[in-house]
Amino acid sequence: MVKHMYPLLHITSVLQILAITSATVIPNLVNFDLQHQFTLPLHANADNQRPLLAEYAPPSETPSISLKARPVTVYRPKSLDAHERARLRSLHHAETEPIEWEEAVVSGPDIEDRHTLSQLARMTANAYQLPGHKNWYNLDSSWNVNASFPFGWDNDEDGFRGHVFASEDNSTIVLSIKGTTLQGPTSKKDKLNDNLLFSCCCARVDFSWVFSTVCDCYSWSALHQRCDDTCLSAALTRDSLFYSTGVNLVKDLIFLYPFADIWLVGHSLGGSLASLLGSTFGLPAVAFEAPGERMAANRLHLPLPPPIGNSPLPPVPITHVYHNADPIPQGTCTGIASACAQAGYAIETRCHLGKTIVYDTVQKLGWHVDVRKHVIKQVILEVLDLEDGWLDEDGHLWDVPVAREEADCVDCFKWEFGHFKDKDVDG
Repeated sequence: MVKHMYPLLHITSVLQILAITSATVIPNLVNFDLQHQFTLPLHANADNQRPLLAEYAPPSETPSISLKARPVTVYRPKSLDAHERARLRSLHHAETEPIEWEEAVVSGPDIEDRHTLSQLARMTANAYQLPGHKNWYNLDSSWNVNASFPFGWDNDEDGFRGHVFASEDNSTIVLSIKGTTLQGPTSKKDKLNDNLLFSCCCARVDFSWVFSTVCDCYSWSALHQRCDDTCLSAALTRDSLFYSTGVNLVKDLIFLYPFADIWLVGHSLGGSLASLLGSTFGLPAVAFEAPGERMAANRLHLPLPPPIGNSPLPPVPITHVYHNADPIPQGTCTGIASACAQAGYAIETRCHLGKTIVYDTVQKLGWHVDVRKHVIKQVILEVLDLEDGWLDEDGHLWDVPVAREEADCVDCFKWEFGHFKDKDVDG
């Protein structure tokens, strides 16, 4: 049983002040009324963890968190219990079980609105610290602070952290999930989840990583790099995997806010987790600079709604946002000499669920591909806050680039996957 990582006092407070109205009309504006002083630390100290947010300067003006919404069609499992039962049956017994899906129209974030994306990105930054810190969005007097709470901060070793934001009338809830922290109490589990979810085979970059792998699924062959599928799926059942913890948290939010629209956001690892959870529950999610999680969804045996129309991909309400100077979401921070491998990370996947918004910062801003461009400050200040538009390949100018599916994407094409552990694989 996975332990809930947010204090019971917070949940009790939320239950006491819960006042939810069922909305039948999709609102076009969600008001959070935040006033903040967004200044991330220039230098980490011993009392503070160091996230992927270093050397951050405050924006020139103080925007309020006022998000535009639009109708979004989602497909949700008719029964969450049946959905989980089907997933576990596939995972443990390689047997399929049919899932009934329900179509619904909900209020989701307007991913074509630059300001909305910018504010959601700022919410992801808040997932890296507690309220009251100098790098936190300060709340004004109109904010119902009792309806907003952090989670995962009561135990340094749990790892799955972030913040739950509520709109003024509790009609919209935003779950913001923390990404990877390079130095801090969650770093070890962050790295474990990164290497389990986004490496081709147990974080085995080459033979020198034999003692640094996170599972034992590699199968030696003289001719091929082979990896055992059954072993990989079993490795993703660990209690330390953040996905399982996130499932319990989302279930609690649905219980607490049964009539609210729930959105999920996150940066890096947090973005991929937001996508996996959004795909599980049929909830809109926006992920910033996140590694490809499509292969992780397959290895988790995550039941997804069937494709519709001409698209080969499942219709999940996920939007990925990244720029093309960041190698992590593109799966190019790879190889033993890469910065990721040197830091102990094997982030090799590049295929994403849902649709992807890619900012061409290489062409427009003259950036070189560099893992240091992965930090959320680059996304907020130098990409999302840019007001002069982005040209597409046809020469059209857009406030936000058009979201597209990654239909022809293939992960880990140099690897051979199958059932090799019980076979002779001499090559």
